[in-house]
Amino acid sequence: MADFDPAKALKEFKPAKEFFVGIDSDGCAFDTMGIKQRECFCPWMIAYFNLQPAALAARECKEFADLFSKTRGANRHKTIKRILTELLPSHPMVKARGFKVPQFPHYFAWVDNSKSLLSNEGLMKAIADTSNTEARRELEHVLEWSKKVNASIKDIVKGMPPFPFVRESLEKISPLADVIVVSATPCEALTREWEEHDIAQYVKVIAGQEMGKKAEHLSFASKGKYEKNHVLMIGDAPGDMKAARANEALFYPINPGAEVESWKRFHDEAFDKFVSGQYAGGYEQKVIAEFDKYLPEKPPWEV
Repeated sequence: MADFDPAKALKEFKPAKEFFVGIDSDGCAFDTMGIKQRECFCPWMIAYFNLQPAALAARECKEFADLFSKTRGANRHKTIKRILTELLPSHPMVKARGFKVPQFPHYFAWVDNSKSLLSNEGLMKAIADTSNTEARRELEHVLEWSKKVNASIKDIVKGMPPFPFVRESLEKISPLADVIVVSATPCEALTREWEEHDIAQYVKVIAGQEMGKKAEHLSFASKGKYEKNHVLMIGDAPGDMKAARANEALFYPINPGAEVESWKRFHDEAFDKFVSGQYAGGYEQKVIAEFDKYLPEKPPWEV
């Protein structure tokens, strides 16, 4: 019997409309990034990575890396490595107190070199494949952290509605375009959130972490199936734009901190430009230039 392919629904996806729109979920359709990072990821990061003496600095680093910089929306493991190896050691509070930020070399090596997805499943595979006791201990510890975060999200992140103008936009999009969710969030959480607010009805596929990376979601579902400039990705992070560019798709940004205004503009103006062939070029360049200003590369303590 052939192995089950979690991305089968994307690979076998057949266009029903002339246009295609992919939409990210966390921080884009739903105002969930802030509560997830501040109340679920951050406390357990401080606990599991032994950052208690630098808790305030760790929180500042986490918010900058995951919410207000060009690594917004990046994979959780890549962000943890960035915080522990780059941001936190350079933080003035850490330097002033002489705090030595704990390092996890085997975990970092997995983040840099893993050929499988940087997910709980990928961690379990790496644990099963290693004969190094120290590496196994580190990876098991991180897996426990990641599971704890997922459990916290399930317990805490409830009843968070989509941003204003998301539902109205979906109602406007769906008669003219095939719509799918393109996300790095686990499928279970995505499905729960989209169904909880009765907007799953507007999308054909809810694609999460288990189905591959965002660029793969777009490739599987849209590559070679739609005309040029008929594929659009809506996202709130540079990784979403990168996924769009990898598939020669257009990109519409939801600006962090100005999500409602971004969705209103999409509903009132941008989608009409997309379906009328006026989006590519100057208009897209304008909204992307604006988006870029919202996400600096360097943290405020280095500027």
